[in-house]
Amino acid sequence: MKNSMNYRYKTILKLALFLLFVSESVVAQKLTQDEAIRLTLENNFGILIATNNIEVAKNNKGILNSGYLPSLTANAGANYQTASSITGFQGAIDANTGEPRPDIEINDAETQRYNASLNLNYTLFDGLGRFYNYKRLKEQYNLTELQARETIENTILQLSTIYYEVARLSENIGILEETLQISRERVSRSNYQFEYGQNTKLNVLNAQVDVANDSINLLNTRQQLANTKRDLNVVLVNNLEDTFEVDTVVKFIPKLLLDDYLDKSSENNVTLLQNESNIRISDYDIKVSKSGYLPTVGLTGSYGWNENRNPPSAFFPGNVADTYTLSAGVTLTWNLFDGGSTITRVKNAKIAQDSQEIIKSQIEQEVKRDIANALGNYKNRLSVYAIQQQNVITNQNNFERSQERFKLGQITSIEFRQAQINLILAETNKSAAKYDAKIAELQLLQLTGQLLNVEF
Repeated sequence: MKNSMNYRYKTILKLALFLLFVSESVVAQKLTQDEAIRLTLENNFGILIATNNIEVAKNNKGILNSGYLPSLTANAGANYQTASSITGFQGAIDANTGEPRPDIEINDAETQRYNASLNLNYTLFDGLGRFYNYKRLKEQYNLTELQARETIENTILQLSTIYYEVARLSENIGILEETLQISRERVSRSNYQFEYGQNTKLNVLNAQVDVANDSINLLNTRQQLANTKRDLNVVLVNNLEDTFEVDTVVKFIPKLLLDDYLDKSSENNVTLLQNESNIRISDYDIKVSKSGYLPTVGLTGSYGWNENRNPPSAFFPGNVADTYTLSAGVTLTWNLFDGGSTITRVKNAKIAQDSQEIIKSQIEQEVKRDIANALGNYKNRLSVYAIQQQNVITNQNNFERSQERFKLGQITSIEFRQAQINLILAETNKSAAKYDAKIAELQLLQLTGQLLNVEF
């Protein structure tokens, strides 16, 4: 039974070592966070769509969509007609011959008519409707830029979260590799002691079990890392199987700088800025609606040409007539009463603006709460990180002393293994605490409107 178990563990160990060797043989390039952000800004699908939306808004706010330019239309036409006719003179006598006057027959008489014209229309005054609509389109462009900024911030935060998860798993792999190496040395030592009668076979089997478990944990973590790298490649729009190493060094924002960001958060928070833009748009909507109370004054002008080609008839010879016309005029249109439509539009626009003011109060309250929560989370996670750093030092000292005592035979393999597990947990918890604190900092920076202004 023991031989069967020993063979099984050796088989598992050999397989694990082979897979680890294959994984370690792949040389990966270093992907810094700045480079990851650059690739995301260039390739991410959501950011590209947001950029296209900005281009549409830019086109909409241009002079070609303002209503300030005149309209010029050209018209042209041609008409062709052919006819045959017989004109009779009943009872009429030809004075020269004294005979009845013969009928006049005209076959395939062609009539041609041609026309062309240019018509110019220009609105001099429309109650300031186009003036405020032009301003509204410019503000809509600003709003679209803010919406694109929000998309970029969310994408960068998503990128950073995945990036730091890759870093955390990379650090965990380093911890587990070191743990596995210690467990391998323990197997070698246990075999050596067993051969010289200083140890039992049970200690050897326990050591082999721990090597197998450490190998499995390392393999599982490597698989998690591979999956997370694919998640990162999706955000970067890279090939899914591209491999890379990430930077595990984390820098935190100095407290004085963070305090300055917090003081200016109401001026830079993207949600608040979007709401203020919506309020300005609502104000322009009211002014555009009020333009319906005022008259519209416009200029019109046209230049035309007509040509008629008439065939000869029974009484008139054929002729060609060309006509050229030039006209200009001023028009005034004043809708004195439109059934109350303008009044209704103005009232509804004012209600919409009032709703935006209410939403502003709600958003201000929510942003203050979110910043307070994010700041509290950030400080808490920094404290947890500091505690975990000290905890690693404590467990490292405990493990080193346990390792010395284990070599001297003063503690059992179970006690040594427990010290080893405690050190693994302490190191992985410290790694998780570090990246949790950094992500909390990035969430706080996003709420203060500074996420895109800091160096990572």
